[in-house]
Order: sequence, then structure tokens, then C-alpha cells
Amino acid sequence: MQILENEPMCKHTSFKVGGPVRYFAKAETVEDLKAAMTLAREKGLPYFILGNGTNLLVSDKGYDGVVITFAGDFSTIEDLGNGAFKVGAAVPLGRFARTTLKQGFAGIHKLAGIPGTLGGAIYMNAGAYGQEIGTCCTMVTALDESGNVLEIPVKDCSFGYRHSIFQKNKAIILSAIFQLPVASAEGKTVADLEAELAECMAKRKASQPLNMPNAGSTFKRLESGAADTPTQIAPGYYIEQAGLKGHRIGGAEVSTLHANFIVNAGGATACDIKALSEHVQEKVAEKFGIQLKREIILLGKF
Repeated sequence: MQILENEPMCKHTSFKVGGPVRYFAKAETVEDLKAAMTLAREKGLPYFILGNGTNLLVSDKGYDGVVITFAGDFSTIEDLGNGAFKVGAAVPLGRFARTTLKQGFAGIHKLAGIPGTLGGAIYMNAGAYGQEIGTCCTMVTALDESGNVLEIPVKDCSFGYRHSIFQKNKAIILSAIFQLPVASAEGKTVADLEAELAECMAKRKASQPLNMPNAGSTFKRLESGAADTPTQIAPGYYIEQAGLKGHRIGGAEVSTLHANFIVNAGGATACDIKALSEHVQEKVAEKFGIQLKREIILLGKF
């Protein structure tokens, strides 16, 4: 297992910001993972499991703990037959979606543009264009804080909007099993699925600032909108109506393409990004009386 000290987290996050982490461990096996957790306990430090570094903002001061990322055994896709697949936590979600699409299976192909890993997708119950990763999941294998391997059936995963049980029980996702429907059962072909994927990717490219460092949607969609627009639950609508598109603090900017994205427009710090997100929350609350909740995870002391 590779362990680095004082590794800059700006090298490992999609925002391209973040100070040094005390220890950065790359685990290739479950035993490596247990060893990294033991290191954290022996040093009296917390640990954090890192996927692709999307949906994450690391403090400029860094993280006084152990960041653990996955490779090796966690990077495999195992075809179990009849539309069942066992997928490691480090597998990029796009790779999983495209692999199964080519074999004629539907259910997650619209998620191919999400830049995270399978583990992060399960943790957040990632979704896009009407599909969510939890929908076709049947079992999650995880490691609890005591080092026990757990097999958790989907009924116990508490999947909801950007939510799963793993946000509460602190178990580390190792892999997941999926049961995907055959495209032909829905009257579709592989070409149909590829066309749907291409349409989703075109929408993503046209509506999201993919050419600038960002962490995806900054705020979660609302359960209900403002008093005058109760069915409007898109955070971007309220941010744009508050006149905040293009607003900047330091190098952080509310995207001019999609108001629910904060981008690193050049030289942004984590403090800039956090301050801008808080400014957006404040102004939207003042104008509409609603509170936006961050989707992005904060790591370290700000």
C-alpha cells in the first residue's frame, strides 16, 4: 500500500483546490484498507474515503487526518450473468454505465456523464435524467468501523434523494451488486440506449460548465419552492432570479451557464468557494425565504 505524507489535495479534487493531507493512502485490497484505518487509529486521526474528488471541497489548510483512496481489487466489474454485475467501489460510474450499455442492459446508462466513482455514487445515491444508482442495486458490501465485512441488502440501504444509510452508519462501501433490465424487455435496442446517452451528454455539455473546475451541483434540489413558486424546486432558478449568475468572490464564480454550479474561474481558494456558497444561501433566503442546502461535502477546518 502506498502512503504519502502531506499530499496536496488540490491534486485530487475536481475544484483543483485544497491544502495538504497528513497521510494519503492508496488501498488496493481490503487488508490495505484495514491497515490504513489502523494507521488512523494509532495516530489518533480521523479518516476520509476519497473517490474521484468530485462533490468535495477540501480546506485550504488541508486535512489533519488520513485520506484513503481505492485502486486494485476495488476497480473491477464482474459479470455475474443474466444482467447481474458486481462492481468495485473505485470503478468510474461512466465506465460501469457504458460497459453494461454495450451488453444491452438499461437502467443506469443515463448516469454515464457523472464523473464520480461507484462508491461515491452509492454513498450519495447519485442520479441524473430520471435514473438513480440505487434503483437497480440489490446488495452493497461494506466494511464497518470495527473491520467487519457487511453485506447490506438494498432494503436496508435507505436510498433516497442524494441519500443512503452510509451517510449515517459510516460503513465504507467496498462494492455493490446490480440487477439491470435487458433493453429489449423495454422495446429498446443498444442503439436506442446509445442515442439516449448521447442526448443526455449533449444536454450536460450545453447546460453545465464542464470546461471549468467544479464539483457538480452546489445545492440540493428543494422539497418545495418559495411561496409564489411552490412547485419550482431547482436551486438554479432561485439563484438566477436573485441576480447571482456570474457573481464572484475571489476566484470563485457562480457559473454563467448554470447557476447551481460554482466554478473555479482561476486562482480560487477553498475559502472563496465556501464564502460564495454562503453568500448565495444568504441572498436566496433574503429574497425568497428558502434555505438552500449544500450538496458538496466540506473536509477539513475552514
